[in-house]
Amino acid sequence: MTSSSSPGSRDSVLRAFESFRDDLDDHNDRRERIIKSSRDITNLSKKLIFLLHRTVTEDPTEFDDRVLGQRAAARARGKLIEIQSLFAALRDELVGDRFWRYQRNVSPGLQEYIEALSFAHYLEHKTLISYNQVQSTLTDRDGVPYFPLPLEDYLLGLADLTGELMRFAIAAIPRRGGRQKASDVCGFVRACKADFEGLTPYFKELRKKQSVTAQSLAKIEDAAYTVVVRTSEFDLPPELLDDLVAQTIVRAADHGNFGDESRRKRGREYEYGMEDD
Repeated sequence: MTSSSSPGSRDSVLRAFESFRDDLDDHNDRRERIIKSSRDITNLSKKLIFLLHRTVTEDPTEFDDRVLGQRAAARARGKLIEIQSLFAALRDELVGDRFWRYQRNVSPGLQEYIEALSFAHYLEHKTLISYNQVQSTLTDRDGVPYFPLPLEDYLLGLADLTGELMRFAIAAIPRRGGRQKASDVCGFVRACKADFEGLTPYFKELRKKQSVTAQSLAKIEDAAYTVVVRTSEFDLPPELLDDLVAQTIVRAADHGNFGDESRRKRGREYEYGMEDD
């Protein structure tokens, strides 16, 4: 009896392991597809961030923040739609509990997307994009989300935004009205840091990013305060002061902190790529 049942038992064991093999192959294939899509989303989001920076600085004759913000948001829409289509394509891969299984593979691209989206939102509205607004960009026409937006990814994406705001503020200082713009951004980043501080006990990665946010805030403050101190020595109209600041920064471009920022920006441009695709 034992010998007659052995072939059947062996076959059942083989079938079980074949099923395990198929499940593992399916898991690995799906994971690789998700990682590739996440990398594509990350690359497109980086290009979008560079596009936004370039849009608000490329026209030296335009000083209206509202016009520049609307122009940047308009140019960003095409890339945002392209990125959102990649998320839509991931919907079937992340259905149900699968999302939480592959969340770590999705998170890098999702956080970079939130950083780019929140930067475009800030340039247009001068406010912080809400959780519900981000989730609404990741839904179909019927309002059904492609997947649930993790709160941690939302917060970490916003934490990364502060670095872009630092670059935006420092790049704005040489332009007319840039001193006030840098002051406004400084206050906004300071408020973000204070709000995030209360959430750091619940999110380990957010605690790490707070130190980077503090560094970004310090750079904005140093640049803004230096300009305020230097310009206080001159009794000139604001427009002439702006021109004086621009000339001073140009002369110091290869020596001081502003030169360092310019070099960092050039390195960032190389990383992002110059094309708008």
